[in-house]
Amino acid sequence: METIAAAEKLSLKSTIALRDSDAKLPVLGFGVYQIDPPDTTAACLQALEAGYRHIDTAQLYQNEAEVGEALRTCGLPREDIFVTTKIRYPRLGKGKTYLRALQSIEKIDARGDGEEEQGYVDLFLIHTPYGISAKDRKEMWLALEKLHDEGRARAIGVSNFAPEHLEEMRSYASVWPPAVNQILLHPWTQQRKTVDYCNEHGIVLEAHTPLARGARWNDPVVAEIAEKLDKSPAQVLIRYCLQKGWVPLPRSEKEERVKENADVFDFEISETDMQALDALDGQKEPN
Repeated sequence: METIAAAEKLSLKSTIALRDSDAKLPVLGFGVYQIDPPDTTAACLQALEAGYRHIDTAQLYQNEAEVGEALRTCGLPREDIFVTTKIRYPRLGKGKTYLRALQSIEKIDARGDGEEEQGYVDLFLIHTPYGISAKDRKEMWLALEKLHDEGRARAIGVSNFAPEHLEEMRSYASVWPPAVNQILLHPWTQQRKTVDYCNEHGIVLEAHTPLARGARWNDPVVAEIAEKLDKSPAQVLIRYCLQKGWVPLPRSEKEERVKENADVFDFEISETDMQALDALDGQKEPN
């Protein structure tokens, strides 16, 4: 597969068009997973100051309201910031899953009674297909479709879905394929079957945990490439995702790392080094 960098010059302002939507997804996002709610607003403001325009949160993270506070206080127009959230579980009772999803939107983009336009999120995902039934997955997707129809979710998608889950959706989905599938992606976990399926069907891939939680930064292959390029291992891993055509979602609360993680557009990884990183797929972490 040709690397994305070979086709176009990327920048922090680069975006990807999403299907069934006028939303444009920035190619680099800022994740707020495991950032404590009291620290989330400051972390988001720090990221926005560094040039990020894409924030990824979820109901499970319990910091949607704090992301919303950052949107309201950052001084940037709402339409300039792309926000994703995720629904984790359905709610028992007719319409309650939809209402629970609507609550997330109100936390993130609350609007006053006098405002003409309603609040929205740019992308709403089902968080995971696991630990819930096929009936639950259907209920959540239909709730997201309703929000999409109403303009409260500009695009809808899924997270952690394998090809069999995506195929299952065909029987009931009016919006199919989903715009995005956010999955675990880095050199050691490339999920090639899922990646190939998504590429075949035009589903944009987002890479959560693209830095492998820092556990593999000393890998000799990564370290050698980083030294050659005079970049950090984290920058190499983020750039790897970008050149694969994936949208990486790194997270950090440290200002210098937030900036460093965004400084990945002034270099390219060679085809030979991309192949070396590809060859790490499936390698287990040493004890």
